[in-house]
Amino acid sequence: MSPCADAQVFGSLRGVAVPDALIDEAARRFALLSDPTRLRILALLIEREPMTVTELSDSLGIAAPNVSQHLARLSTGRLVGREKQGRTVQYRTVDPSLRPLCELTCNSLVEQAERLLIRPEQARAG
Repeated sequence: MSPCADAQVFGSLRGVAVPDALIDEAARRFALLSDPTRLRILALLIEREPMTVTELSDSLGIAAPNVSQHLARLSTGRLVGREKQGRTVQYRTVDPSLRPLCELTCNSLVEQAERLLIRPEQARAG
């Protein structure tokens, strides 16, 4: 069974059919976003862009070659772009959907954590 076999179930958005090719692209995008280091890089770029590899490396405590490899993957996936300024290369996010996606995900996780911290007896008392 193909990964897109459930396109009839998952492949519609507000009544508009989503082609299998877009479902496949969404899966590739989520695979890129599934790495914690890449998420940390994106979070920093969203907050403080543009940044160099050295700035990202120093901020995250990760070796610069490792940061460069992750940036290359994010660049290939069209999530970040690079701009050369003299001898310096600056990176920034280029996909405008990243900020709202990160905000939605983080807010959802915070709300879920808050719900889990409320014990049933506390909920009844309130």
